[in-house]
Amino acid sequence: MTLLQTIIISIVEGLTEFLPVSSTGHMIITQNLLGVPSGDEFVHAFTFIIQFGAILSVVCLYWKRFFQIDHTPVPADKTCTFKKNIHPIRFYWLLFIGVLTYTFKKIIHPIRFYWLLFIGVLPAVIIGLAAKKSGLLDWLLDSVWVVAIMLVVGGIFMLYCDKLFNKGKEENQVTEKRAFSIGLFQCLSVIPGTSRSMATIVGGMANGLTRKRAAEFSFFLAVPTMAGATLLDLLDLLKGDSTWASTHNLIMLAVGCVVSFIVALLAMKWFVSFLAKYGFKWFGWYRIIVGLIIIIMLLCDIPLNMVD
Repeated sequence: MTLLQTIIISIVEGLTEFLPVSSTGHMIITQNLLGVPSGDEFVHAFTFIIQFGAILSVVCLYWKRFFQIDHTPVPADKTCTFKKNIHPIRFYWLLFIGVLTYTFKKIIHPIRFYWLLFIGVLPAVIIGLAAKKSGLLDWLLDSVWVVAIMLVVGGIFMLYCDKLFNKGKEENQVTEKRAFSIGLFQCLSVIPGTSRSMATIVGGMANGLTRKRAAEFSFFLAVPTMAGATLLDLLDLLKGDSTWASTHNLIMLAVGCVVSFIVALLAMKWFVSFLAKYGFKWFGWYRIIVGLIIIIMLLCDIPLNMVD
């Protein structure tokens, strides 16, 4: 891979990773357009490893949620002011409530955030490993036809999903049941062209979450999911032929991660506000148009490789 190819593919990854348009599908199409050999071991691993940059962008943007840092001062509360003649029973009751509140805020609440991510990622781990072991995942990743068809199918669905799942309420929080259900939706993204982001956001909306809250949980869930996929591909790469670990390839990986990090950070901040205001409709039309163009090119035997 050349430096230009690396930068272009990484920009595509960063732009599309958190948008409901399928980052994997767009990278497969981009690789074909740029003449990058998709069957190459390093190229296959590169597709997943540069997702590490996108992972870091989530942690960077939502670092307070991941590290549970809260500098908000505790507001004054009349119940915290003890009178001289306070009854002993009331004193110990207020002390008990205070300890429970502190324990929940500082210990239980942070742990629950990671617990929900663990529950949400479980279905994808099981299905993803099964698809990888069976060879189905590698076959799907090499098929442009699958990407094009799923772009169109997903696009048609997105034109109507706002009406189907527009019952989210602000007070609805992510529970264990909702996290697991969203995780099941995420399994659909094993098929290239489906979009992990679309599947999880729709899963959240189908479970009563608002578009914004569903999108944010989709971002959070991406961290363990993509980190696991990246680690597996990196381990497979290390077990194989070490010829891939040339200075050139390592530089390309570093450049790819940095570019995808910067672009994903910008795209994610824009996406949340856009989705909350306009919904999925425009992404749906975009998917349909791109998918149909690819299908027409394949039917007419027009080569996707535009670089000789």
